[in-house]
Amino acid sequence: MVVQTIPARIRWAVDFMDIQPNDHVLEVGCGPGAGAELICSRLETGKMFAIDRSESGVDRTKRRCAKYLEAGRLTVRQIDLATLRVPVKRLTKVFAFNVNLFWVRDASAEIALLHERVLPGGTVNLFYEATQREQVPEIIEKASKALADGGFRVSIVDSKVPAAVGIIGKR
Repeated sequence: MVVQTIPARIRWAVDFMDIQPNDHVLEVGCGPGAGAELICSRLETGKMFAIDRSESGVDRTKRRCAKYLEAGRLTVRQIDLATLRVPVKRLTKVFAFNVNLFWVRDASAEIALLHERVLPGGTVNLFYEATQREQVPEIIEKASKALADGGFRVSIVDSKVPAAVGIIGKR
């Protein structure tokens, strides 16, 4: 079996989120599964639900994280965030990396859905690769406004190495 590395930007983001063994985490846009693998490795009684609109992203995550699927720690589905159905007030953390939805178009319906399902004190963690620094102010402005308009208290975290930015919405 080929051991796949986890990119530094994903490690930084997951480290920042301070995953606890009992967290209930939703990943929006699981792609190749690096985030899911790292998050699931830190869960004990907690669970992770990973979604992606792409069939290939779901398949890649399922292959990469097969042991967590088998252990019942991870569920992966091909679905759009807007149509997601998870129990209300169950999530402690939401994780997304390079998911443009939150700054490219109106995501108020998706953010309202997250607000309903994240426990008080929980967080929505939107991370973006920041190798093109000229885009960062627009990403921060639009994603921050979307989260704030949806009822979250927003803070920003910026990393030069790896080049990444996080827009954190606290419930």
